Amino acid sequence: MFEYIVRLLIMVPLVGGMAFGALWLWKKYQPGMIGGQGDRALKIVEALPMGTFGKLAIVEFDGQRLLIAITRGRIEKLAEGKAVPASLSGVAGGIGRVR
Repeated sequence: MFEYIVRLLIMVPLVGGMAFGALWLWKKYQPGMIGGQGDRALKIVEALPMGTFGKLAIVEFDGQRLLIAITRGRIEKLAEGKAVPASLSGVAGGIGRVR
């Protein structure tokens, strides 16, 4: 019985630590985002979850930023604007014209 309790005291924190580490890695390297975005033509500047299945995202493409709404069965462009240089920052600074 003593041997069983010792094994339990060793294995429970080990399994818990592995689960925590796996979830942390999943959050850090989400599917499709491994390796960063580098010099790609299309960049996701920011994404914000809205409810269970929806997201708002700012996507940069060809010198423009697009605000898009993403739901389970639909992607819709909400607004567009010029891309702002990194030195001027402000994530939503270039978006203003509503479609």
